[in-house]
Amino acid sequence: MKVWVLMVLMCAAVGLGADGGGSGSIGGLSSSNYSDALAKAILFLEGQRSGPMPIQRMRWRWRFDSALDDGQEENVNLTGGYYDAGGNVKFGFPMAFTVTLLSWSAREFYSELDKAGQLWHLRSAIQWGAEFLLRAHTSPTTLYTQVGDAEADQQCWERPEDMDTPRTLYKITESSSGTEAAAEAAAALAVAYDVFRYDVDKTLPTKLLAASKSLFDLANNYRGSYQLSCPFYCSSGFKDELQWAAAWLNRVTWEGKYFDFLVNNKGGSSNTFSWDNKYPGAQLLATHEYLVGGRTELQSYKKGLDSFVCAVMPNSGNTQIRTTPAGLLFTSDTVNMQYTTTAALLLSIYSNTLRKSGTSAVQCSGARFTPDQLSSFAASQVDYILGENPLAMSYMVSYGSKFPRRIHHRGASIPSIKALPRKVTCVEGFSSWFPTTNSNPNYHIGAIVGGPDENDKFNDDRGDSAHSEPTTYINAAFVGACAAALKRSVGNITSVTI
Repeated sequence: MKVWVLMVLMCAAVGLGADGGGSGSIGGLSSSNYSDALAKAILFLEGQRSGPMPIQRMRWRWRFDSALDDGQEENVNLTGGYYDAGGNVKFGFPMAFTVTLLSWSAREFYSELDKAGQLWHLRSAIQWGAEFLLRAHTSPTTLYTQVGDAEADQQCWERPEDMDTPRTLYKITESSSGTEAAAEAAAALAVAYDVFRYDVDKTLPTKLLAASKSLFDLANNYRGSYQLSCPFYCSSGFKDELQWAAAWLNRVTWEGKYFDFLVNNKGGSSNTFSWDNKYPGAQLLATHEYLVGGRTELQSYKKGLDSFVCAVMPNSGNTQIRTTPAGLLFTSDTVNMQYTTTAALLLSIYSNTLRKSGTSAVQCSGARFTPDQLSSFAASQVDYILGENPLAMSYMVSYGSKFPRRIHHRGASIPSIKALPRKVTCVEGFSSWFPTTNSNPNYHIGAIVGGPDENDKFNDDRGDSAHSEPTTYINAAFVGACAAALKRSVGNITSVTI
């Protein structure tokens, strides 16, 4: 196979801002190129990092150190991790989900990521998030779940480097439960362990697995719904997260206690897969063990998973999730792309499981879907995001020539401290930078925004956070879905160097 390596100068690729211009499209590609999109989707995560940003190691030129004292008020080190979206708060619950999805993608699409030259970068992204979760788990019965006052952050439009809003700490303990957050962190560290377990240096994977088991015990032994991050990340229940964590620990350890948990805690269904609802993900893991591993005790999980498939596939006879006129899965008018990308990821991975097991199709009441049909529909969602839509617009920043230029993101919308080396206050941010109709001075390459409305319309409006704000978990799901689309593209893999 002939592999073309597109060498792109770092300053041109990721230094777009007050002192850089152009469309930001790597190699000037105008058609869908999954390798290009994959590289940018992973690059976005580096721009979301909190903590030290050593310039000699970073690919960004408008992000610098931020939140270096996080945790000090309780004498813990809570630096690092990711800002979840366009603000400056670190929410541990969705951060853990981001790490879980990235790690799952690394496991499932290792070959495609490696050939595309992105495996190292993805491992780095996983490690950055996983090490924060390790630091946040300070004792067997303690997990710090949030850094920063979210309400104060909402009232402030500041670069993370200027941040002076309270860095309030939130944690769960045996007396202040948060089963969902602990279970999601357990899942994240379990699958991250699987990513690093074959490394020569076993220090990190050993810590990851031990912490994962400890967090599962915290989640399971001290049950109580997680509400500390309300109204921003309010959980609807914790049974799904416990299933999800047990399913991952079962897969990576083969210890009987986790398999027994799955056998004894069946049930649950959902037509969405998200930071709040893990049932379809847990069902996919358990279904893999049933179909590929022959674990018949888990057969009922396949029924739940097939219900999810029938809910999202058009014309299934059981469709619950509508599509826009141009075919985009449309679950919610608020940050819809999070549901689109996770559905595409699950359909892609399930199609692989069906092929491995020799299962011919998923039967719904009005149609049956082969593995190829599932993966084809998943790829169509990726294609829509990358510009195959009525607006001929990519919903990923700097992919192609037409993309969102006014995303709802504090750091991207204010000139960098290199270009504007003075403090920009909350008030100035809101008065001078938030309301302007100018393009953001910094292109947040790879950011996938919330997306169009139900009629495929999109207003590139910084103030419309429901449609113009990116999140880490949108990109995390997209990485795997895009890698799957790359796999479908008949081996035409391009390695992209950023």
